[in-house]
Amino acid sequence: MSAQATPPATVRTAAAAVRTPWAPDRSALRGRVAVVAGATRGAGRGIAAALGEAGATVICTGRSSRTGVLRSDYDRAETIEETAELVTGLGGAGIAVPVDHLDPEQVRRLADRVRAEHGHLDVLVNDIWGGEVLKGGPSEWDTPVWEHGLDRGMRILRLAVDTHLITSHHLLPLLIDRPGGLVVEVTDGTTDYNAANYRISVYYDLAKVAVNRLAFSQGHEIAPHGGTAVAVTPGWLRSEMMLEAFGVTEETWRDALAPPDSASTGGAPTGGAPPDFAFSESPRYVGRAVAALAADPGRARWNQRSVTSGQLAAEYGFTDVDGSQPDIWPRLERPAEAPAPAAGQEPHAPR
Repeated sequence: MSAQATPPATVRTAAAAVRTPWAPDRSALRGRVAVVAGATRGAGRGIAAALGEAGATVICTGRSSRTGVLRSDYDRAETIEETAELVTGLGGAGIAVPVDHLDPEQVRRLADRVRAEHGHLDVLVNDIWGGEVLKGGPSEWDTPVWEHGLDRGMRILRLAVDTHLITSHHLLPLLIDRPGGLVVEVTDGTTDYNAANYRISVYYDLAKVAVNRLAFSQGHEIAPHGGTAVAVTPGWLRSEMMLEAFGVTEETWRDALAPPDSASTGGAPTGGAPPDFAFSESPRYVGRAVAALAADPGRARWNQRSVTSGQLAAEYGFTDVDGSQPDIWPRLERPAEAPAPAAGQEPHAPR
C-alpha cells in the first residue's frame, strides 16, 4: 500500500479511539507526468485536481479554453485553464492545452509536445465525453434506436469512443517506453453492472460498455510493457451540471435532498433530489481513486479490471472532500439488500 493510500490512523485516548482524518500525501506523485484528456469539468477536473494534490504535473486538455480556439458541445463557463490553475494551487503543476480529441492531428501535436517537454508519460486518463446534451434528460431516455436521432446517436459514440482511441493511439508510445505506466478509462457503470442493465439508449449503453472494454483490451496490450489499464467509474457525481440542476453548490448540496422549493430565487429551485443523492460524491473522490492507483507500486493487480471510486476508497482508505466514503453502487446493484438510513441519520456521514 502506497503512502498515497495510507488508511486513516487510529489514535488511542483515555476516552475512546479517535480516527485521524485522511489527508493526501502531497509528494506521492511528485515528478510524475499525467495527461487528463477531458479535464474541463466534472470527473476530469476532479481527477486532475487530485493528481495535483499528490504533487503530479498534470496536462489538462479539452476544448473549453480561454483562448476560444475550439468550441465545446457545451455552452458553459468552465475552462481547462481554470483546471490547470486548480492543480497548481493544490501543489502540483497544471498545464492547459486546448485539444479536440476527435482530431487526430491535434492529438498528435499534443503527443509531440509531451515528448519534447517531458520526455515520458506516467499516467493517461481518458475522460473525454461531451455527450450530456446529446443524451438528453430523463424524458428522452428509453427512446428506441429506430426513433432516436441517428446523427445525435452517432456523435455520442464518436465523443465517447473515437476520442479515447485516437488519444491512446498517439499517447501510449510515451507511456510504454518504460515500465509502470497507468491508463485510466473513465466511464459510467462497471462491466458487471452495464452487462446486466440497459443504460438510457442503445447509443449511450454501447458507449459505456465500450469504454470499459477499452480498459480490458488496452491492459492486454500494455501489460508486456509493464503497464496497467483500469476502467474507473464514479458513483452519482456532483458535477457542475448536476449541482446546477438542483440549484445547489458543493457546500450546500444536501439542500437538494429537501422537499422541492419551487419558490427559490436566484437560480434553479432547490430540493427534490431522489433519496439516493444522499450517496453522491464530489468529482475529487474519483480523482483520489485515480491518484491512489497511480501511487500504488502494486497497481498491476488491477490491470484490465473495472472498479468504482467507492471500491478503491475501501481498498486504499482515502475519503471524499468532506471526509466521507460514499459508495452508491451496492445500492444500485442489489437494491433489495440495501439498508435504508436510520431515521434522522445522514446516510452520507463520515465513516
